Amino acid sequence: MDSITQIALGASISEAVMQNKVGRKAALWGAICGTLPDLDVLIPMGNAVRDFTYHRAESHAFFYMALATPLLVWLITKIHPKTKEYKIRWLILVFLSFITHSILDGFTVYGTQLFLPFSNFPVGWSTIFVIDPLYTIPLLLGLTAIFFITKKVNLALKLNVVGIVVSSLYLIWSVGAKVNVSSIAEKSLHNQNIAVSQTLVGPSPFNTLLWRVIGMTDSGYVEGIYSLLDKSEDIKFKFHPSENNLLDPISDSWDVKRLKWFTKGFYKVDLLDNKIVITDLRMGFGPFYFFNFVVGKKTSNNISVAETEKLEPEEFNGLEPLKRLWRRIWSENIEFF
Repeated sequence: MDSITQIALGASISEAVMQNKVGRKAALWGAICGTLPDLDVLIPMGNAVRDFTYHRAESHAFFYMALATPLLVWLITKIHPKTKEYKIRWLILVFLSFITHSILDGFTVYGTQLFLPFSNFPVGWSTIFVIDPLYTIPLLLGLTAIFFITKKVNLALKLNVVGIVVSSLYLIWSVGAKVNVSSIAEKSLHNQNIAVSQTLVGPSPFNTLLWRVIGMTDSGYVEGIYSLLDKSEDIKFKFHPSENNLLDPISDSWDVKRLKWFTKGFYKVDLLDNKIVITDLRMGFGPFYFFNFVVGKKTSNNISVAETEKLEPEEFNGLEPLKRLWRRIWSENIEFF
C-alpha cells in the first residue's frame, strides 16, 4: 500500500496498544515502523528486475520482523528511558506495526514474501488496490481524533479503534467482493468457451466496486471489466496477443526466469523497437501497465539477452482514463478498453 496508508496504520495501531501512556511517542514510533519495511526500495540490487522483485522481501518477512523488534525496542527505550516500564507494550506496538504493514501489502496484487527465509512465495490476495481512500480515510479520522480531542482522551482512543475496525471491515468486504466477481468471471469464461490456463481477479484503481479479470491463453490473454453495480453477470472479454515465443532463445536468462516467477505467469511479451519487453499484467489496465522490462534484443537473424531496462509506462491522456473508470463503475455500457 501507499506510504500515507502505512504510516496511518502504524500510528493507529500504536495508539491503540499504548493507550496514551507515553503521549504522542506511540504514534511517532508507529509511523516510523509503518515506514521502515518499504525503505528497502532505497537499496540497489543490481538491475531493474532485481530492484523490482526483491522489494517486499526480507524487510516484509515475519521472521526478520520478529528478530528486528527487540532491537528496535531497545533503541526506543534508550531514546525514551522514562518509558522502560512499558517495554512489553513497546514490543507489542513495534511487532504489530511491522506485521500489519506486511499483511496489508498481502491484500494487494503485487506480492509480499511474508515467509522468508522458509518460502519466497510472493503472497498477494489481490482484493484491494495499492491506493484506496476508503481504507485509508477511517484510519486518518481516528488519528485526527487522537491529536485534536485532547480533553476527552478516552473518547479519542475509542474513535481511533473505530477507525481501525472500519478499515478492517472494508478489507473483509473486499475479500467477499472478489469471491463474488471470481465466480461470475468463471461462469462468463465458460459460457463464452474461452479456454484459459489461469485467471486473475483484482480491483481497479482506488475502489472495490470495479474489478479487472485477466485470463491467460495459449497465444495471449483476455481482459474483462466488471462492476458490482452491473445488471448483467456476463463479462465481456477482449483478447490481446502476446509474443511469448520471443523468450524461447533467452529462456535461460535469470531476468526472464525471475519475471516469469514473480508475475506468477501473468505477463505479456512484446517486440518494441527491436527490444523484447516483458510486462507485468497485474498492475494497471490496458494499455497503461506500470511495470515493463526490456530483457532481450532482436536483430535480423538473432535474439539475445539485452541489458535489463525498466520502461516508463504509457502516459495517461490527462484524467480521461480515470474519468472513464469512474463512469464504468456506474454504467456497463461504457467501453473501458
